[in-house]
Amino acid sequence: MYIDPIADLCVRVKNATKARHQNVLVHTSKTISSILKVLMDEGYIANFEQVKRPKSKKVTNTLITLKYKNNMPSINGIKQISKPGLKVYQSVDKLPRVLNGLGVAVISTSKGIVTDKVARKNNLGGEVIAYVW
Repeated sequence: MYIDPIADLCVRVKNATKARHQNVLVHTSKTISSILKVLMDEGYIANFEQVKRPKSKKVTNTLITLKYKNNMPSINGIKQISKPGLKVYQSVDKLPRVLNGLGVAVISTSKGIVTDKVARKNNLGGEVIAYVW
């Protein structure tokens, strides 16, 4: 059975913020680490670190520390756009704006995973992974 790691990340982060958890554990991959780096740079999460499972030699999970201000989560919503069955690609002139610029769209470009603002600045299009607001 295949589980989409990006969908799993979105659901776990959404559920953890609704339940006001401080930390959430997700499976790790290079793509997940790149998405979390973008979210940390934008100020949506406080930190993330890769951890090992007990009795394992490999790094298999990532511990995300969520960010709250006045007991309100920094992430009000996260939605996966591109799915394994339907990839969504946009050119630079058609990149989406999330909540008129208040949120960010996470875009996978040829230069790596960046936000929609950085992709516009660098004149790059790509796969729209998720919206975060």
